[in-house]
Amino acid sequence: MGKRVLLEATIEPNPPLRPKAMALVIGLAAVASFAAGFGFALHGAWPVTPFFGLDVLLLAWAMRASVRASRRRELLRLTTDSLVIERIAANGRAVREEINPYWLRVEHEDPELLGAELALVMHRKRWVIGSFLGPEERLQLADALRRALREARTATPE
Repeated sequence: MGKRVLLEATIEPNPPLRPKAMALVIGLAAVASFAAGFGFALHGAWPVTPFFGLDVLLLAWAMRASVRASRRRELLRLTTDSLVIERIAANGRAVREEINPYWLRVEHEDPELLGAELALVMHRKRWVIGSFLGPEERLQLADALRRALREARTATPE
């Protein structure tokens, strides 16, 4: 007989801009930078003009990094006798951990604090999950995990 699933969640970051919107933002930044650089060059400050192109390149690089980072995932699956955390990196590499849920506790002390972590703790081990979630999403996940872990501890073995 199969194990009863108490919680199954896929945690992923918010998606970045769509490609057309990203191209529009980069294009507008390029036009603004070109105009500013041209204005500076007309006033004799031509040595600063390359920096106006550099800012557009940095913006494009940051947007590309955002798209790549949005491919990250965390999969949580809690059954009556195990919690599986599978982390899938932006490059597709997966790391899987299986934990006995009986002694786990959810640590999320001050959800309003900027950068407050949501962690699963057992003895001296700590697993931070949902680091890319917003405060409200982290709070909802913490509550769902607490309920599911409580149910896992009281569930009768199958």
